Parts: sequence; C-alpha cells; structure tokens
Amino acid sequence: MRYHRVLIKLSGEALGENGRLFDFNQIDLVASVIAELHKTGTEIALVIGAGNIWRGRQGPAAKMAAINADHMGMLGTAINSIAMQDAIERQGVSTRVMSAIEMTRFCEPYTYRRAIRHLEKGRVVIFACGTGNPFFSTDTAAALRAVEIGADAILLAKNVDGVYDSDPRLNPEAKLLKDINYRDVLEKDLKVMDASAITICQENKVPCIRVFGLDDPQNILRVIQGDNMGTVVHP
Repeated sequence: MRYHRVLIKLSGEALGENGRLFDFNQIDLVASVIAELHKTGTEIALVIGAGNIWRGRQGPAAKMAAINADHMGMLGTAINSIAMQDAIERQGVSTRVMSAIEMTRFCEPYTYRRAIRHLEKGRVVIFACGTGNPFFSTDTAAALRAVEIGADAILLAKNVDGVYDSDPRLNPEAKLLKDINYRDVLEKDLKVMDASAITICQENKVPCIRVFGLDDPQNILRVIQGDNMGTVVHP
C-alpha cells in the first residue's frame, strides 16, 4: 500500500533510555530515517511521548495531583519535539512543531488547517503537548491528530515488535497477532494503544495502525515500502 500521509507515533524511550534523557545518536538515526522517508514524497507528522523525561503518576510522582503530573508530561513532549525538530532540520528537512498548549516563543499553536497546509508544503509536522488536556495520553493525541489531518495510517513504533495475545515479556508463549480489527483490540483488551485512542480510530475509520518495533529505525522505511512486519490493526 502506498501511504500518502502518515502519522508516526514514537515513544519517549525512542529518544533516550537506560538512565539517559536523550540518546542523541538514536535521535539522529531516527531523524535520518524521517529524512529518507520525506524524499519519497510521503507527508509526515509525528507525535512523541515523554517517557524518557517524565512518567507521571508512577514512582515518586504517584502522590502528585494527576492534573499537575499530566501537565509536566505535556511539557516533556514539547522538549522531545524540539529535540527531534533540531535533528530533522539538520538533515535538511523543513519542520514545524505545533503545540496544543500555546507557547509561541517555542512553537506554533496547533490548528488542523495550518497543520495540513504545512504537510502539503512538504514540511514535517511534530505535534506537541498531547491533546492539551490532562487525563489523555499521547496515544489518544496521535489518534486524534491522525483523524484531523486525514492520515492514511498511524505508524506505531514501539519497544515490542507487534501486538501479542499476552505480554511477551511475561509470557514466553505469547503469540504475535499479524492482523486484527479495532473491535477485537477493545474486546480483548490488547495493548496496542489505550482504549480512547482505539475508539477514536474505530469510530472515524482510520484505515490502519501499523505496529512494529523500533529496535532498528529503518523499520519505519520498511513498513512504508510494504514490509509486512509487526501487526496491522484496521476497521
């Protein structure tokens, strides 16, 4: 399938892990793949989590008010978005960071019309600060933005190589599911994206979510080029 416009959802751990906030070698590697994909003419939007910076409501932060913890997470996504913007622009590709929370010294306020215009002009658009509301994850933000910009697919690059019938880290007998629909994801409580994100995709008939591993950032290109790795989730 030829994807004209995609939304790539990256976990914060794709930018840094093992005690490091940022792994700049990994960030540059992801940026180089984005630049290669850009050369194919595919219109690209990104949503990046903040897990390398902030895990709200976990560990010591569990005692925080949920709204404050989520606000800190939104700010973390803005930091990651600016880091990725810098890396992509060093590859010679024009980008825009658009934030659901106004912070005009750093990035543009998000409107879907302007986002689409940037995409049509060949700019990579990075959506920061989630939906702009607490209690919603960056998964939900990715689903919402994909619907708003009319993306052909959500490319969900994770730290596992697809969707399994149980947690493969806990169950060595877990089976990879190659093809599954939104209804089954919700009914079986499969860990693709959170339930609100899958519901948005189901109700708005997002053509597909491609779930695959980001152990090799080149997997992003391979999926675009037709490799059937990972899992396809669809209406």
